[in-house]
Amino acid sequence: MGMSFQFLNRTVASVLAIVLLSTVCWAADQDKLDRLYGQLQDAEPAEARRVAKEIELEWSKSGSPAMDLLLKRGTDAMEAGDFASAIGHFTALTDHAPDFAEGWHRRAVAFAASEMYGPAVDDLRHALELNPRHYDAIAALGGILVKIEKPEVAAQAFQQVLAIHPHYREVTEALEHLDSQTGGADL
Repeated sequence: MGMSFQFLNRTVASVLAIVLLSTVCWAADQDKLDRLYGQLQDAEPAEARRVAKEIELEWSKSGSPAMDLLLKRGTDAMEAGDFASAIGHFTALTDHAPDFAEGWHRRAVAFAASEMYGPAVDDLRHALELNPRHYDAIAALGGILVKIEKPEVAAQAFQQVLAIHPHYREVTEALEHLDSQTGGADL
């Protein structure tokens, strides 16, 4: 058990380093995403939800109808609770489109739903190398850290999300929950 958590701790540390220090250029229409991220910073909550949906739509554009179909099939399998099939579709997607961050993110979510946290964290690392501002991937990392009882590091991940998307309701609630669990101690 200690060995697997030690490996996972190193992996988590490398993912957080990527989140905090990466200057990688990602493939999506950067000007549009830059504009949307700027709007997200200044938006009121209702407007932030609309802008976030627009950002997430940009993330979901692989540039290939075949890859978009794999993304849809994997997402449909996730929604049906068929995580093994979802992992299969997302694996095909990451094999054929390794520079598509959303494929890595979605497979990480499927792995996490299957309680396969090591592969999930590794996939989140890939997603964040490709798109360091992928707030859903950072939030997923925070969720995994909560599950493996690393609340301080989870709080750091959640705070990183809020630096990108200040109105991310689920992350705000997760931070409040962590705060209530620790009695308000600084995380």
